[in-house]
Amino acid sequence: MDKIALIVAGGAGTRMNASMPKQFLLLDHSPVLMHTLKIFREYDRNIRLILVLPDDQFAAWDELCREYKFNIAHELGSGGKTRFHSVKKNLRGIPDDSLVGVHDGVRPLVSLQTIDRCYNGAMERGNAVPCIEIPETLRLIEDNRTIQVDRSRYRLVQTPQVFRGDILKSAYLQDFQESFTDDAGVAESAGYTIHLVEGNPENIKITYRNDLIIATALLRS
Repeated sequence: MDKIALIVAGGAGTRMNASMPKQFLLLDHSPVLMHTLKIFREYDRNIRLILVLPDDQFAAWDELCREYKFNIAHELGSGGKTRFHSVKKNLRGIPDDSLVGVHDGVRPLVSLQTIDRCYNGAMERGNAVPCIEIPETLRLIEDNRTIQVDRSRYRLVQTPQVFRGDILKSAYLQDFQESFTDDAGVAESAGYTIHLVEGNPENIKITYRNDLIIATALLRS
């Protein structure tokens, strides 16, 4: 099966108080997105990379590619008003018999092993979603009180979330719901069973300023 990676990056950097979108911020001397695209190309030199950005960020990305001499082949896809709409728009023309991974553009530290587990898992079972165990204690807030819950029953979900093309396209025929925060939720709502695989703890989503500091330290180590 052909492998495709939709790298979705629509952030504005507001929670970082940044002057530019967080996917364009520098991580160890080059923009975050370049690290993300690079690891997928390293995983499979034949993978089809589709970078999904808001239309008004295309010119800035082209300028960054020239400035940093970034020459990894990829396509640009037009984003939508939500993550759901961004993915849905870019599933047009995706072959049913392909393996499609949807990955957050601001997760540049996903490991080659995690990517491999996701694509192999989706080939075997139709989909594969990476996750990690929760090391901290969890408490549920309910009716003005807090209750400790069994953390072994919960997982932190990551990306890439990989699906067979026909499954993902079928799931995205649904109308948007506010509860949709990732592709696994969309597929589950459509009746598909989600299969989990092991992720990697370093695969953090860069959201706040401290995340960028942590990512830099992890990358350099």
